Amino acid sequence: MPSRARVDEFIAVVESGDHAGAIERYYTEDASIQENAAPPRVGRDLLVGHERGVLARMSHVYSKAVSSVVEGDNVAIHWIFELTDKSGKVLRVDEVALQQWRGDRIFRERFFYDPSKPKT
Repeated sequence: MPSRARVDEFIAVVESGDHAGAIERYYTEDASIQENAAPPRVGRDLLVGHERGVLARMSHVYSKAVSSVVEGDNVAIHWIFELTDKSGKVLRVDEVALQQWRGDRIFRERFFYDPSKPKT
């Protein structure tokens, strides 16, 4: 079960822009991430690689946690992301992430957001 301090630490790393580093440091080796109802991506190395690929296509990424709730091994975070691609196009994603933690690391995460504004 994560402490509030551990979750706040994770949020601070994401807000600093170190998205791939957050996955490396806060996710279990066998972690999965699922976008809405899409099949989950499984395995920390795959998740880090995917995140680095997304970030490589961006010139700027803004990340802000609006609120978060810690309830035992379950965490919910309301995120706002603004991703600016290299052509200058901005995508704003208003998302809720539901996480299951195993100890002090994220084991499963599922993102919920408006699919008419897909993440990259």
